[in-house]
Amino acid sequence: MLSNPAPDSLTHIMSSTERPSELPPAQIADLQQRARAVAEHAYAPYSKFRVGAALLLTDGTIVTGCNVENASYRLTTCAEQAAIATAVSLHGPGIRIRAVAIANLNAAASEPCGACRQTIHEFSTPDTIVFYPSAFGVIAETTIAKLLPAAFVLENS
Repeated sequence: MLSNPAPDSLTHIMSSTERPSELPPAQIADLQQRARAVAEHAYAPYSKFRVGAALLLTDGTIVTGCNVENASYRLTTCAEQAAIATAVSLHGPGIRIRAVAIANLNAAASEPCGACRQTIHEFSTPDTIVFYPSAFGVIAETTIAKLLPAAFVLENS
């Protein structure tokens, strides 16, 4: 089933048998390209693992972010969280994410980490699509609900 495509391949695999939501292939390609481009700006002198993220907001706006490392690894900011912080800074706390594309310049698999999954969830719906590099340079596509089925949710009282 999986061949060994080039790292820039937009061949998609799914975590389920159906696409979580349709986005035009050109829009998916644009999100991936923006994520790769912003990864060039990553500050990763320690791990050398440069990551970029592009968010498609429900209003059609696209916002990007990259990882910013720190000598104290605990203080590192992931690309997904940087993009979300930028989106909130620019558009306010009511943003909603329609899709997230993640890319790295290391040709390595990289799903969002647990903290990023929770942060994405905070500003998403269960249908929010997440594209990320998986094995063999293939771009995986799933939803945030499938990536984080037991998310923390606080009820407003």
